[in-house]
Amino acid sequence: MPIYEYHCDPCQENFETLVRSSSDVARCPQCGNTEVKKQFSVPAAAQTGRASSVSLPVCETGPSSFGCGGGKCMSGMCGMD
Repeated sequence: MPIYEYHCDPCQENFETLVRSSSDVARCPQCGNTEVKKQFSVPAAAQTGRASSVSLPVCETGPSSFGCGGGKCMSGMCGMD
């Protein structure tokens, strides 16, 4: 069940709400308005494992690399260098 961000024009409230089904209607918690605009938002991601306290890597080297491909990071061939 995704959580979406909305904006209500009459009261200028930004809020998030859980959408359980396609028939759910978002309602502004401030004024009760149902004519709200869905906002573009960036999905959140959680990192777990050995480096969970360090920022997410953009590019890694090695066969299990998910960023730029194996062996291209720090070689001048990676778009993220």
